[in-house]
Amino acid sequence: MLTLEKIEAAILKLPPDEFQHLRQWFLDVDNRCWNEQLEEDIAEGKLEDLAQEALADFEAGH
Repeated sequence: MLTLEKIEAAILKLPPDEFQHLRQWFLDVDNRCWNEQLEEDIAEGKLEDLAQEALADFEAGH
């Protein structure tokens, strides 16, 4: 398996169009992981306190 340093060095050698493709791929993967974690946190009720606080602020006109 490649080391992080080797991966970083290889990325720096990519032509601009391939770098852009990699960048977009990485952003897509990162967004998908973030969304999955958010959905998991919601399902587990981890955001309930924040939701209640936001609703209370909204109802108070803040």
